[in-house]
Amino acid sequence: MSNYNLSEVKEMAGGDDDFMKVVVQTFLEEIPPDVEAMNEAISNDNPTLAYQYAHKMKPNLQLFGLELMDEVKVIESWAKAGKKKDDVPEAATKITKKVNVATIALKRDFELE
Repeated sequence: MSNYNLSEVKEMAGGDDDFMKVVVQTFLEEIPPDVEAMNEAISNDNPTLAYQYAHKMKPNLQLFGLELMDEVKVIESWAKAGKKKDDVPEAATKITKKVNVATIALKRDFELE
């Protein structure tokens, strides 16, 4: 059972498998480094930068059905409202784990390096 859902990607691609593969490749190229940068910003106590990366990833996380909006909101509200950082590490860990699992599964399922 994979942790991602391609129904929105399939809908967007309209049956074009090559296009779908491009969307998946783009996710694989962009999202893991963004997650890493977000985590670095969190450990450097830089809410503004963490927000930028979390916010940038949001459409892709939704597109791939990763159901991480609550976690992204935790990071965004830390940056925007200056809310306490208490929940941020846990949210970041959940995002990181889910993206890592999805990355491995997508590479396998689409036979990508």
